[in-house]
Amino acid sequence: MTLDFNRSVIEEFRANNGRVGGMFEGARLLLLTTTGARSGEPHTVPLGALPDGERTLVIASAMGADRHPAWYRNILADPEVTVEDGLFVQRARAEVLEGEERDRLFARAVEADPGWADYQARTSRVLPVVALTTVSVEPPSMSGGAFLAAAHAGIRRELELIRAEVARSGPGALGAQLRANCLALCQGVHAHHTGEDAMMFPALGERHPEIRPQLDRFGSEHEKVAAMVAELKAVVSDPDGDAEAALAEVDRLIAALGAHFDEEERWLTALLDGA
Repeated sequence: MTLDFNRSVIEEFRANNGRVGGMFEGARLLLLTTTGARSGEPHTVPLGALPDGERTLVIASAMGADRHPAWYRNILADPEVTVEDGLFVQRARAEVLEGEERDRLFARAVEADPGWADYQARTSRVLPVVALTTVSVEPPSMSGGAFLAAAHAGIRRELELIRAEVARSGPGALGAQLRANCLALCQGVHAHHTGEDAMMFPALGERHPEIRPQLDRFGSEHEKVAAMVAELKAVVSDPDGDAEAALAEVDRLIAALGAHFDEEERWLTALLDGA
């Protein structure tokens, strides 16, 4: 990809909290910033992201070119990187996976998107798989209300992506990467609601005691959503769990979280922004 094209994708990603249209519509992307091995300057590229539990995988495909991409050569010299996911900026450490682990995870990626196999077929080099593990997270540089809306938008979008992936997978067992995507969503919803219960709601209740009954209702809704998340996790963690059952659970979450997010934003946005 040309520098101008990458620059336009990066600008769109940052302007829309991680959402990019065109050829990347419906794709999971992140921005990876490495330190130039020769220049020492920051080097940012958009990459496809593959959830993998507590870490995220990226593949140094360079669209099947015979030479490793610059960002990959940079992490070999300095594995300390910055990752942007559309909401948070994270300091992370990059690890090049080797042997059986690399082969297994690359096969998982190919199962989810055969395009990775097409890239591998174009070159004699083995496409590296790199794991990014978060070291620290920077506070978001936006108002409280904007952060709430952006966090909700990110979860809504991930639900849309997963629903489409499950529907495309057809009847039968779920693929390994799709299971990983679903589990990452479950983890994200849990983290978001835990943060609201532990920090946001107590702080708002202290400043605005008149809305404590509504905050309590939101907390009760979190418990109901947690039960739905547990059901989805059970389906995708079961080796015999199938796409039809997963789709039903995803649809339940879409309906419940959609209504819940709308109400939270209606009640809390202005208060979080200091109105």
